[in-house]
Amino acid sequence: MNIILNGETRKVAENCTVQKLLADMDIVGQRLAVEVNEEIVPKSRHDSFVFTEGDKVEIVHAIGGG
Repeated sequence: MNIILNGETRKVAENCTVQKLLADMDIVGQRLAVEVNEEIVPKSRHDSFVFTEGDKVEIVHAIGGG
């Protein structure tokens, strides 16, 4: 199945969760926000939120500073 990840097509397995995608990208545990189809997916749902074909996914890293 294909999703659009940060503007680029990415193939993921059927029933792929946000948590699995983050693990595949080796970015688990980092401070970030995940948005699917313009809606934030809370961290509490990363292990249960399953992508569907064509989802538009944005992953944004939180950067501190001042």
